Amino acid sequence: MKIYTGTGDQGETSLAGGTRVPKNCARIEAYGSVDELNSYIGLIRVQMINDDDKAFLEWIQNCLMTVAAVFASDYPDSKVIVPGLEEKDINKIEDKIDSIDKNLETLSSFIIPGGNTTISYCHIARCVCRRAERKALSVDNIGKKSRICARYLNRLSDYLFVLSRKLTKDFKIMEIYWKSGSKK
Repeated sequence: MKIYTGTGDQGETSLAGGTRVPKNCARIEAYGSVDELNSYIGLIRVQMINDDDKAFLEWIQNCLMTVAAVFASDYPDSKVIVPGLEEKDINKIEDKIDSIDKNLETLSSFIIPGGNTTISYCHIARCVCRRAERKALSVDNIGKKSRICARYLNRLSDYLFVLSRKLTKDFKIMEIYWKSGSKK
């Protein structure tokens, strides 16, 4: 089987289930953003971080494949069975956030993204995740599976922020706090 088919040359693609849609429709935008997010998570996962963080990021990547599958289908009308996320997946991220957050200093200001390459990747992934969530919420005929995916993305962006703070601490880097106005 060839990787290219030519069937999308006119600006349309098929959803899982066979429905043809424009390549710029909300579902394609949603799973495209999720795919981009998954790539950034993969980039973070191969950095010099601990094995527990790597394993959790790999679990997230698997969940993101499920999220992409939901948006790539013509769900809820799809004739193909599409896996979905569950409430326990959101709970798992919340538990991880709480576990990390209890070891961090209380945040008193916005943080300027940066620190090092790995921490910066976390911030980029967080921004892409927020976009993926917005795209997910713009999908017409959003069903139960799509709604839980959007909630998962919302929680995932929080996790990525907390992970950036954890890595800042792990790498013994000072957080840079936003100072309003032009003061230095």
